[in-house]
Amino acid sequence: MMKLDLVDVFGADGNTGNPLAVVHDAAAMDADAMLALTRWLGFSETTFLIPATDPGADYQVRIFYPAGELPFAGHPTLGTCHAWLEAGGVPRDPALIVQQCGAGLVPIARDGEMLSFRAPPLIRSGRLSDTERAEAARLANVPAEAIVDAVHANNGPGWQLLRLRTAADVLAVDPPARAPVGTDIGLVGPHPDGSDIAFELRAFFTDGNGRLVEDPVTGSLNAATAQYLFEAGLAQGSYTAAQGRMTGCDGRVAARINADGHVWIGGRTATVARGASLA
Repeated sequence: MMKLDLVDVFGADGNTGNPLAVVHDAAAMDADAMLALTRWLGFSETTFLIPATDPGADYQVRIFYPAGELPFAGHPTLGTCHAWLEAGGVPRDPALIVQQCGAGLVPIARDGEMLSFRAPPLIRSGRLSDTERAEAARLANVPAEAIVDAVHANNGPGWQLLRLRTAADVLAVDPPARAPVGTDIGLVGPHPDGSDIAFELRAFFTDGNGRLVEDPVTGSLNAATAQYLFEAGLAQGSYTAAQGRMTGCDGRVAARINADGHVWIGGRTATVARGASLA
């Protein structure tokens, strides 16, 4: 019988992060049923655990958001891994869990309550064209003078990232209620030097009906943003980012770059409810 868990991901404290629903033993569900449940639950994403088909993976997951299926997403990766481990999953390597998803194999490390995924390669990077930059600013209602840089940050979700002058500029943005389906816009801005939090992020995407939704805490956007910041020399070694404050959440994301050049994105994961039976 299929069971459903609720997991809080990236919360600074109890139930302050991004909620995730994880459905166990979901191999009998087709994509339409998965999407229907995702829309009914109303979270930014819902995941469905199915048996791995890649011999290098510990489990396989399908990731849905209200407008369809995603090849990869960050908070669903950490939340699903948390639920799989709590349900008795035993990885081949105790120190490194390997998830299979639409983007391939994603390594996940664990350290107490902290799980971290290795950021997948970007599908698309580079600066937005002048037209794309102006349109992204219009769709998110960002003043042009606040934008320092604008880049593609596509790692599954097709994020367009606008780097703003300051964290205060990020928090001041008041987005519209609607945008074209497929809109994925992220904002990042630095906090003052010496702050415990280095960067503030916000993420906006459209649901299947064209409503512009703000995601509480977004692992995929934080991963692509960290890759951009480290490559551009705007961050070194490691940093902590905040996200979700304008949604009533309080997320914390730990980003680091290893000596091998791989970027890792981590955060706290916690079970909110476990084992609800699905009819």
